[in-house]
Amino acid sequence: MENYMKLEIAALGENESFARSAVAAFALSLNPSFSDLSDIKTAVSEAVTNCIVHAYQTNGEENKILIVCRTQKRENGGELHIEIIDYGKGIDDVDEALTPFFTTLPDDERSGMGFTIMQTFMDGFSLHSKRGEGTRVSMTKSIGV
Repeated sequence: MENYMKLEIAALGENESFARSAVAAFALSLNPSFSDLSDIKTAVSEAVTNCIVHAYQTNGEENKILIVCRTQKRENGGELHIEIIDYGKGIDDVDEALTPFFTTLPDDERSGMGFTIMQTFMDGFSLHSKRGEGTRVSMTKSIGV
């Protein structure tokens, strides 16, 4: 059985904690472990923070983030699929952005580890971006498998 959720939030820092909590709550139907929930919350936090910090030139309600989640239940768990989508400036060089420690804001105390953290904590990860149109981060977490 498949379930889904769509959540649209303004790209504001105060919404990051809500986004990670909402996705974690949605995942509860798969009966995740505490470790799984922690991984999910960390990855979503990194993805949403990337949208807020890098996608938009200014903060504001017109700058939105779309979060789409699907669960696919199996006998003992299932899979959680998460997409974090922004409609911001996009990424010029995706391969470079995926390099650990790369950041477009070195003077802003950014570590450049966001994508690396997402890849580490999730079982599946992909990044698609187009200059001027935005970025889509897709992640999958297997639960109880």
